[in-house]
Amino acid sequence: MIKVTNLVKKIGDVNALNSLSFTAQDGKITGLLGPNGAGKTTCLRTVFGLLKADSGNAEIDGIDVAKEPMTAKQKLGLFPDPCGLYERLTPREYITFFAQLSGLNASEAKQATTEVINKLAMNDIADRRCQGFSQGQRMKTALAQAVVHNPLNIILDEPTRGLDVMSTRILRELLLLLKAQGHCVLFSSHVMQEVAALCDHVVIMANGQVVAQGSVAALCEQAGKETLEEAFVALIGSDEGIAA
Repeated sequence: MIKVTNLVKKIGDVNALNSLSFTAQDGKITGLLGPNGAGKTTCLRTVFGLLKADSGNAEIDGIDVAKEPMTAKQKLGLFPDPCGLYERLTPREYITFFAQLSGLNASEAKQATTEVINKLAMNDIADRRCQGFSQGQRMKTALAQAVVHNPLNIILDEPTRGLDVMSTRILRELLLLLKAQGHCVLFSSHVMQEVAALCDHVVIMANGQVVAQGSVAALCEQAGKETLEEAFVALIGSDEGIAA
């Protein structure tokens, strides 16, 4: 479980986070939805410990990220840019390397790598070099790297940005698999269809604050609208940042 409580972060003259609070539960997909500049990426970077909040706190399974950053990070998986794979390595080598970076010894890393390759049905590509991989194969490898140390919590920042339709479908299937396995999945997006298709809980952000949160159905009911996009516009009071 990821819990954010009254996070405040000022970047230059901008209040990127302004008393932001929400909870992402295990076994559910939680989406941060908002226009560009809403504070979504700043929030995720603070949760992962890449940025330090001015006040407030983020907890991973009850562990304060600011007070115990290394322990908290071991309970988190960060989905990287699939284009940044080390192409001369095979997925097995790549995943094993990051398993050891996450604190596993050589024997544990080897076993964990085998398990995640099986879990994500990657045996057909596990021992091929990443060079020349399709976008879907790259995504599987990147996701395997994020979850090899078996973190319960997974963070993704606009994961479908730049993906084609088929790659987006593959990623959706992988996220639903993680949800079914009991993981807490937290991702940011400004794409309505993506959020509506995946999320159990949606946190609508604007100007570093939570404007509204709940299920897609609950948000539509709250706004008196039929679609998430219409509800979003009504709740934040602006058309800015809407993506088709």
